[in-house]
Amino acid sequence: MIAFDGPESSCCSPENTDTKTNVMVIGAGSAGFSAAITAAEAGAVVTLVGAGTIGGTCVNVGCVPSKTMIRAVEALYQASHAARFNGITSKAKVLDWQAVVAHKQQLVEELRQAKYIDVLPAYPDVHYIEGRAQLSKDRVIIEGKLYTPDKIIIATGSSNMVPPIPGIETVDHLDSTSALDLETLPSSMIIIGGGVIGCELGQMFARAGVKVTLCCRSRLVPDMEPEISQALQTYLEAEGIKVCSGIGYRAIEQHGDGIRLYFERQGQLRVLEADRVLLAAGRKPNTAGLGLEEAGVSLAKNSGIEVDTLMRSTNPNIYAAGDVTGTDMFVYMAAYGAKLAGQNATGGDTQPYNNTTMPSVVFTDPQVGSVGLTESQANEQGYSVKTSVITLDHVPRYLAARDTRGLIKLVADKETDKLLGAHVLAPEGGELIQTAVIALKANMTATELGQTVFPYLTGVEGLKLAAQTFDKDVSTLSCCAG
Repeated sequence: MIAFDGPESSCCSPENTDTKTNVMVIGAGSAGFSAAITAAEAGAVVTLVGAGTIGGTCVNVGCVPSKTMIRAVEALYQASHAARFNGITSKAKVLDWQAVVAHKQQLVEELRQAKYIDVLPAYPDVHYIEGRAQLSKDRVIIEGKLYTPDKIIIATGSSNMVPPIPGIETVDHLDSTSALDLETLPSSMIIIGGGVIGCELGQMFARAGVKVTLCCRSRLVPDMEPEISQALQTYLEAEGIKVCSGIGYRAIEQHGDGIRLYFERQGQLRVLEADRVLLAAGRKPNTAGLGLEEAGVSLAKNSGIEVDTLMRSTNPNIYAAGDVTGTDMFVYMAAYGAKLAGQNATGGDTQPYNNTTMPSVVFTDPQVGSVGLTESQANEQGYSVKTSVITLDHVPRYLAARDTRGLIKLVADKETDKLLGAHVLAPEGGELIQTAVIALKANMTATELGQTVFPYLTGVEGLKLAAQTFDKDVSTLSCCAG
């Protein structure tokens, strides 16, 4: 049990009431709920602490609202490209953007209710309270009340990061939350950041009719294979999005009713103007104001909580999971890590975290799916690497759909033939990548993947063809051959 050795009660001290709980979970998003439910199922009495809207980032302002709006405007793209089939034409347009936003919000509220609020009564040993948590030595104070839990799990998530561009604080800027609440579309928008959020929202707004410029210091989705980055840029530019990559930001300012961004590219100072600017330069862990230093919890360089493979911080009684750790910032990895934290906090530290087959998806169109090592990562780890790349005009499913935008790249060990990574750019590519996850988890070789039976006229058959491409020219095969 964590002991309280604080000062005597006074007018300025917390209530002299030591509220006992086995496990306190700080943060009521997907990670917090996962940890709380897991700990309760193990027999613990759990206090779940929420601050702000219950449900956290994903359901309220992240995955759910963005993906439903991305799907909404995809209908516009598909209609405008129906003529790729001879004899077919179609039109679609935005009639009422405010209605699109309201429909998004309806889904958010329904899922928040069903997946968070309505879930709590099923777990009588999870006691939900609201308030800001403050750690101080070996205690937690919430709204003036003292708690001394046996174990603490911190799952406070992350928030939008403001890049250090001179003048940024004086500019009326959007983030991924406020951008999804815009009830009137601007005529033009600059997006600062070419990562997942920048690319997803940039394409969404462009398809809705906004003139979008994507700006980034390096290249689009820089953690992905360079072939995917370049191809994705080509497809976005074909939709009218201007991409300014490899730039250095110099200043930003309000200019009339819009903004003006100054940047350097290839040694020349340039300027962009737009009605609005959206900051999508990454997210930062929510660690400030928790009292972590006094609690003996160390932070990494990115301000995330340092944890070991058992999700323990440098204070062995305090665990952390999800975006607050600053690593693997995906909602499913947050829930996974939090489940392990709940198990370890109640069951003796036996469940290690493993992200070797962690998939990631970028919900652009075409979608980016990735798992395992990239070619450069494999080289850095000392593998003798071989790769195969296949464009989608070799995959019958995409030929039949008259949509061959994309490619599939596989990375394997040249000496053992073991698969090391799979990287996909394809329509609905996120649905393909899980097959590659299973292949890597099963330690399959490229040959074994190439010999696996896949159903014909599916996109996932492209993984089989990409595996066969290591050794043969698949353009010389008949349908389903090999």
